[in-house]
Amino acid sequence: MSFLRVLLAILFPPLSVIDRGCGSVLIVFLLTLCGWVPGVIGALVILNKNS
Repeated sequence: MSFLRVLLAILFPPLSVIDRGCGSVLIVFLLTLCGWVPGVIGALVILNKNS
């Protein structure tokens, strides 16, 4: 997880997980619609998973 990805996850969470697949982007987008903090947490969790 690079510094740029973390910064992007904080500023615009769905854009940071765009390379993880459509499902991840959709989940993070819905979490961001519910609130900014859940979107950031979801993006950081997805970015932190081993792929």
